Amino acid sequence: MLTNLKTFHLKTKIFSGRGAISNLGEIAGELGSHKCLLVADPELERHGIIEAAMTSLGKAGIHVETSLKVEPEPYLDNADDAATIGKEMGADLVVGIGGGSAMDTAKAAATLITNGGQAADYVGLNKVTKATTPTIMIPTTAGTGAEVTFTAVFTHRMTKIKGGINSPFLFPDAALLDPELTLSLPPQVTAFTGMDALTHAIESVTSRSATVFTEALSLTSVRLISESLRNAVYNGSDIDAREKMLLGSLFGGLALADAGVGAAHALAYPLGGNYRIPHGLANAVLIPHVMEFNLPAAERSLALIARSMGESIEGLSPRWAAQAAVDAVKTLAIDIGVPESLYDLGIPEADIPMLVEGALKVTRPVENNPRFLGPQEAQTIYEAAF
Repeated sequence: MLTNLKTFHLKTKIFSGRGAISNLGEIAGELGSHKCLLVADPELERHGIIEAAMTSLGKAGIHVETSLKVEPEPYLDNADDAATIGKEMGADLVVGIGGGSAMDTAKAAATLITNGGQAADYVGLNKVTKATTPTIMIPTTAGTGAEVTFTAVFTHRMTKIKGGINSPFLFPDAALLDPELTLSLPPQVTAFTGMDALTHAIESVTSRSATVFTEALSLTSVRLISESLRNAVYNGSDIDAREKMLLGSLFGGLALADAGVGAAHALAYPLGGNYRIPHGLANAVLIPHVMEFNLPAAERSLALIARSMGESIEGLSPRWAAQAAVDAVKTLAIDIGVPESLYDLGIPEADIPMLVEGALKVTRPVENNPRFLGPQEAQTIYEAAF
């Protein structure tokens, strides 16, 4: 048994560059593909992104069929439907294009093609027993980092409970990062997904499972996002800002895949499951309050975040250096138009007990948080967020 060792795992081969979508067919060919299932956000059709992907695959002689029934905050049956298409066509590759919803659906569909059953059978940790069909992920938002993680998150349509399929088998084989694919993102989506990426970076720094490897990635993510998110929101054609955001999201995804996340994610899950609040928006509203709550237990980590955000912390006590990170995140969120409270999202304050119950069921992030999170603590954060 390996003991007292710090480890870092990276399976996914990363291709990054402007116009990279044109190389998809060649990358798919390197994986030995002849029949590809393309799972994508249907909104991408009107931006020509799906056509660009299919053209590149077609030039490589690869037969393509599509599954475009991807819903925001996807349901488990979205993955089941995509897998049915993949099985019927004999897909030897699954490509996911879009935000986290499309990529998670693609990863789950690839799992079902080789493992059988339905997506609901695999919700939990390490329930996938065989390798998935090979996958390539292509993010069109700078937010989730799903192109390099081993998780696919879904909502159960009947129970409204969110949960993840978590297995090393879900690590994508390749990720293709093309900042030009993010140029059409509207300001609000850019803001919410960008804050999602920042939340991943912040929580993977403060995580109980953080290591020297993940900390380097997380803090690089914090720096890239902090210096580019405002420009990406208010000047969406700024390709440099878009590229930094995409890389920041990627580094955050690499970090969270090993270090995990914390209380903000646990508290955000019931908002998505019960009210269909986009995950990035839920994280954006909650993360300043979670940072404030964690401050006594994470002074060093928060001070590092403050420095990475460009805050001047020289001469400050550890407490005030940490507070600078909280204040910087609050200011950034306000600057890019993130709603300031759960009340602004239309969440009934009377539902807090139900939200607390749901959040504490998301055990991995709860246990990974640097400060103990029980029912009273979760209620305190929710109340602060109102």
